[in-house]
Amino acid sequence: MDESGTVMHLLVRTMTLESEGVLSVILEDPGGGPLPDWEQGAHLELELGGLPRHYSLCGTPGDSRRYRIAVLRDPGSRGGSAHVHEMLRPGHLVTARGPRNRFPLVAAERYLFIAGGIGITPLLPMIAAVEAAGVPWRLAYGGRRRASMAFQAELAAYGDAVTLLPEDELGRMDLDALLGTPDAATAVYCCGPEGLLAAVEEACAAWPEGSLHVERFAAAPRAEVDAGEEREFEVECRQSDVRVTVPRDQPVIDALEAAGVWVASACREGICGSCETKVIEGEPDHRDSLLTDQERVTGATMMPCVSRSFSDRLVLDL
Repeated sequence: MDESGTVMHLLVRTMTLESEGVLSVILEDPGGGPLPDWEQGAHLELELGGLPRHYSLCGTPGDSRRYRIAVLRDPGSRGGSAHVHEMLRPGHLVTARGPRNRFPLVAAERYLFIAGGIGITPLLPMIAAVEAAGVPWRLAYGGRRRASMAFQAELAAYGDAVTLLPEDELGRMDLDALLGTPDAATAVYCCGPEGLLAAVEEACAAWPEGSLHVERFAAAPRAEVDAGEEREFEVECRQSDVRVTVPRDQPVIDALEAAGVWVASACREGICGSCETKVIEGEPDHRDSLLTDQERVTGATMMPCVSRSFSDRLVLDL
């Protein structure tokens, strides 16, 4: 898999309305060549109207000729989804980076997939892989209304393993029924709006560590930190032999860039993982929405776009 962020120029081959407000987009190499490999859970970064945006790959990992993404028409869009729905058309070229994967499918005896709205997209390739392997699984797929829930025809092929839960017909998803009994043999995968993710995380609090896997489209809410409580600290870039003082009111990544140290970045919100950096020394103050609790305790990497430092000095592999 290509984790380098190498720039690609992809051709929009087709665009299909999958439900109210959801367009799927097929992307190909303009010359018909093979695309970088990817695995279940990977996402692609697209530059849309000058804005980097991340979309889960929801096609077939073994298909090296095309990528499929799906984009929700978000009324609160800052430009990405509006650009896709209003301006992008078959025949256009888009700039892309990736694929990258911070949501990999792990081995398990059973799987429970929980999707909310457009959160179904990263789960589709996982479901196909698990079904092909003959491993037991089930999907609870919620949406505001049936007409807004994409890929229903595709999911219908799986029969009773899939439960559609349109909220206007059946009410909110019963997470107590789904997650009330912890099961060490089951991996739980969830993607959707923040309200669903937070509720699933709370419901899985009693499950064995590592059972729950989530992917966010937006940063998780963080406790507000008073600007006066922020601290200044030093960052040493070991490879570049650069030392920089990070002021209390400046993100680490901005201080590094001002000192001439370039860090790959896209979201600047701690959700895409493109800026993940190895920590050689020091104790990061993790404020991202990606790392697991164990990864935070280990402190081997950090996201300098949002995270800071508990220690007076951080040494980064940059």
